[in-house]
Amino acid sequence: MTVHWGEKRYYSLDYYLKKTYGEKLYKISLDGGMTCPNRDGTVGTGGCTFCSQGGSGEFAVGRTGYPDVWEQIEQAKTRVHRKISGEGKYIAYFQSYTNTYAPVDYLRTLFERAITHPDIVALSVGTRPDCLGDEVVALLKELNRQKPVWVELGLQTIHEKTAERIHRGYRLEVFEDAYRRLKEAGLTVLRDLPCKGRRVAVLGDMLELGEMSRQLHTLVGDMAANSEVDALFCFGKESFYLAQRAAMQEVAVYHTEDRRELCRVIRQYLRPGDVILFKASRGMHLEDCIDVIFEQEEETDHAVLD
Repeated sequence: MTVHWGEKRYYSLDYYLKKTYGEKLYKISLDGGMTCPNRDGTVGTGGCTFCSQGGSGEFAVGRTGYPDVWEQIEQAKTRVHRKISGEGKYIAYFQSYTNTYAPVDYLRTLFERAITHPDIVALSVGTRPDCLGDEVVALLKELNRQKPVWVELGLQTIHEKTAERIHRGYRLEVFEDAYRRLKEAGLTVLRDLPCKGRRVAVLGDMLELGEMSRQLHTLVGDMAANSEVDALFCFGKESFYLAQRAAMQEVAVYHTEDRRELCRVIRQYLRPGDVILFKASRGMHLEDCIDVIFEQEEETDHAVLD
């Protein structure tokens, strides 16, 4: 029997939000008026190489002309109203630059003002893990008791050489520490998303790593083994080293270089309630597998991983 969540065969975030709030939610981008330690000289200047001149917040309603966050929300709603009927419900998304890079009193005033708006049902904060001191985490924990708080942390890569190349400005252990403290504070992180079944990861090759490829794929295998994943599917020539390393630590692993075989085996393995993560270099085109895995309708038998 084919199980659907809405119009999809997988449990999407959109479906979860509709079931939780009774309607589709819209994320509106707001400007908190902050900068970034990787721009003002505290950590570096010029920002990360992947970040735009506008702090990756080009779609945010600017503070110019709308200094109060409620004014920004109302202005952002007018953009979305063209797509919806009725008033709608929204997620207040502080996106531009680093949105915890300010005194705690400033953040409290800003975020509390946003979540008291009657049409805002959740708060989403984009920031850096090196800008999450204990006082900031305590504030987010407090706000999370009023309305759900999501924190977006930019990792980009687990590899220090790549992090240096893109001028990220912090080491992996800084991210891991921030992740741990956010989780301990009760904030929603990936591992805590609703999951009634098993946690499954589909990992493909990381391309263009050169002579470091084997070593770095092996490192990802270690991290996957420590992530409490229930099953790991690896795709691509270089991902063999990832699969090999994880299998040595008794993780249920399947490896192939055949895309069609990958899709077939994953379809056979998945059950209703499973949560699945897809991650690889864009050149591996894992998004094509998602369409194949979740859109076909024929019945399949369950597969068992070795």
